[in-house]
Amino acid sequence: MTGITINIKTLLTSITVLFITSLGYAQSSVIATDGWANNSVNTVIFRKNSLVSFKDEQYAAYYDTAQYMVLAKRKLVATQWQTLRTPYTGDAADAHKCISIMVDGDGYLHVAWGLHNEPLNYCKSVKPGSLELSAKTIMTGDGEDKVSYPEFYRIPSGDLLFLYRNGKSGNGSLAINRYDLKLKKWIRVQDNLIDGEGKRNAYWQTTIDKKGIIHLSWVWRESPDVASNHDICYARSADGGLTWQRSNSKKYKLPITAATAEYACNIPRQSQLINQTSMFADDKSNPYIATYYCKKGDPVPQYHIIYLSKGRWAVADLDFRKTAFSLSGFGTKSIPVSRPQIIAWNSKGRLSAALIFRDAERGSKASMALSHNLAANVWQIEDITSGSVGSWEPTYDTELWKTHQKLHLFMQMNTQVDGEGKADVAAQPVSVIELNKFLQ
Repeated sequence: MTGITINIKTLLTSITVLFITSLGYAQSSVIATDGWANNSVNTVIFRKNSLVSFKDEQYAAYYDTAQYMVLAKRKLVATQWQTLRTPYTGDAADAHKCISIMVDGDGYLHVAWGLHNEPLNYCKSVKPGSLELSAKTIMTGDGEDKVSYPEFYRIPSGDLLFLYRNGKSGNGSLAINRYDLKLKKWIRVQDNLIDGEGKRNAYWQTTIDKKGIIHLSWVWRESPDVASNHDICYARSADGGLTWQRSNSKKYKLPITAATAEYACNIPRQSQLINQTSMFADDKSNPYIATYYCKKGDPVPQYHIIYLSKGRWAVADLDFRKTAFSLSGFGTKSIPVSRPQIIAWNSKGRLSAALIFRDAERGSKASMALSHNLAANVWQIEDITSGSVGSWEPTYDTELWKTHQKLHLFMQMNTQVDGEGKADVAAQPVSVIELNKFLQ
């Protein structure tokens, strides 16, 4: 394996290094300068993960300008990254075909990429800590011919979960595999956890809390048209995805359908409700779902946090936006706001939360809405970057947050053209911004 070391001092003019008045100093480190930027494939929010830590090392992945998948790693205390261009390409021109990575409990890196209703692309590193990948291989070999939205999650045992859609938009099923460290093999956990009954499919978001409980929420969609998104539903599992319950611990009969699902928030169609956003669960296993949609009678889509408080679903409305826009049509949309990322924590007896987003109203900068009392719904909004990040959406190192409550964001400026179009832009640096002081 040939490593490439990048000197951050020569590249500071290529990225945004920022000083935030109330959130503290944010440090940046450059991974590489040759990131594909002709669409948003490197920064779509459903990358699980773009950036991930294991012990004292951090890993990242991106597509370069030739659409090759590149892997990178560094010591967490370092600013220099080692990169390796893999032999694999992924049709980066389709923004759905992102790269998802995770490290298992033995230190092997697992990778899936280039998938939008296509046969599974998957492999893992040849040894723990290595960026060199094996040949492509199957997982279970069953239901892996029309894969979309691959997502990895590590559970406390060190085993991995792999969630993906099997089938097409409007008529797909949610499948779950589990990588068993002891057996060194993938095992099917669920073939069809959420059944659209041939009429719809679920667009989900997931998180796993420190106790190992899986939290899953989703919107329903009846067709490939994003305007048909509606409602937000919820389920959880405490046994690695084998059995599922509602928020009140009542057991689901599987598969979950539109008639049997728990509805955390009822949102009609044509409400500009976005799909595939983000979730978080705090130390008490309370879930938080971040999204945006229009409330009845208001044409302006606003960010909202739907969360469980004392056994009841509540909604925090962040009504700071002023500009209306419409979600309709097919493919990856060019939208003036990003889908939001959410984290939450308890501080001094109060529930705090941070919503990370990008909004054209603020010059398309990376921004953060911060509340130190979610129940009061009072928010402070700050910009993370000093300039535009284009069509960037926020992803972060979920494992580092769990272990050290440090927030590292994957960053790249890029341009998304509406409906899977390809912009004509130069390569852009990919980097990591470390926001470690805003909690004080």
